[in-house]
Amino acid sequence: MKTNQGIKTILAAVAIQITLGVAYIWSVFQNGIARTIFSGDDRGASLAFSLLLLMMTVGSIIGGKLAARYSTRIVVFIGGLILALGFFLSSLVTADYPWMLWITYGVIGGLGMGFTYSTTIACAQKWYPHKRGLVTGVIVASLGFGGVVLTPIVERLIAVFGGVGEGEQGTFRVLGIIFTVVISICSFFLHSPHGEDKAKLAAATAAVTKKQYSPSEMLKTPQFYMIVFAYLLACMGGVMMINFARPIAEVRIAEAELNDVVILGMGLAAFGVMAVTMFNSLGRLTWGMISDKLGRNKVIFILLSGNVVLPLLVNTVGGLWVYILIALIGLFYGGIFSNFPALTADLFGVKHVAANYGFVLLGFGVGSNIASQIAGYFARAARGEDGYIVVSEMFPAFIIASCCSAAAIVLMVILKKLGSDKKEKKLK
Repeated sequence: MKTNQGIKTILAAVAIQITLGVAYIWSVFQNGIARTIFSGDDRGASLAFSLLLLMMTVGSIIGGKLAARYSTRIVVFIGGLILALGFFLSSLVTADYPWMLWITYGVIGGLGMGFTYSTTIACAQKWYPHKRGLVTGVIVASLGFGGVVLTPIVERLIAVFGGVGEGEQGTFRVLGIIFTVVISICSFFLHSPHGEDKAKLAAATAAVTKKQYSPSEMLKTPQFYMIVFAYLLACMGGVMMINFARPIAEVRIAEAELNDVVILGMGLAAFGVMAVTMFNSLGRLTWGMISDKLGRNKVIFILLSGNVVLPLLVNTVGGLWVYILIALIGLFYGGIFSNFPALTADLFGVKHVAANYGFVLLGFGVGSNIASQIAGYFARAARGEDGYIVVSEMFPAFIIASCCSAAAIVLMVILKKLGSDKKEKKLK
């Protein structure tokens, strides 16, 4: 019973998360949207993506509370419809009212995505309390893998609907249909433990996490604020690269005179998006499994250390080497997303983890918004008359990202110290 129900839940969550991977291919839309709707304003266009991520955190909090009161199935089903509505309305936005994209794609789309995101993670975690890193890694890796799957599909759809600058809105409509069908169907296969399974898993969970914190109890702990601000700072470099993987790849390709080279049937620039999303997905799964063995804190220290060093190399690599750097940034960035949900469950329990992680996710929502605006500001200043970005003039944004990861390491050291002090008091 447990095995069948648990596997069904994970498979349904994986399918849902793959569709949500559309959030990680915004750079495919960035140039066309900036050119046609925002009159070349990169910051205005990237704000739609930033708002989607920010509202995803709000939706996660609301969705988590509703799922605890009603059911995960209902919340995910409604979330899918809201997400589809946001994308359909985005297809109607014109250059006369560009700010409408912030509402449709950003606010409405992000809210719907939040309803489905943390609730599916929380539901899957309840089935395997001793393998939270692995289970969380599988679920959130699907989100990253969705970017890999959807990148060529979206590229093709944009081409079919008229090409870059014309085909984005038609693509939004098709994605809205996909969200409606996939999420609606899969939501009915999500199961929470019940009966004998619930009792057994509750005992196993108690062995891993002694206290089950409600959101109000969690908000009173210093550990919560350490995690939120660490999350905020940790996401900077990855968000910048997701936003601008394609423009940066285009520059390096042009500099190396590799414009005629094609990989896997797509242009090199599109392959840049594939690289960051594919390794983002791989990092989520790999680092999630590793954290079950090494411990969440150790793995997060490793990830943050990588995030300190890698953004500083953006200005030095050229040609095809840029793809190795993009891939490594995606790999280390992806691990953040499997470890922070698992760390939240470790510290505060799984009973209210959907809502609790929604609050923790606020750090990511705010951080991604700040990162997108910083990167957008420097990208706009660095864009030349030929339309290409001068990467060296964008470099200050990545220096800021590196410094933020270093600050996040300090916060994690403090968090570890708080945990050690708590254990010592119990022993006394």
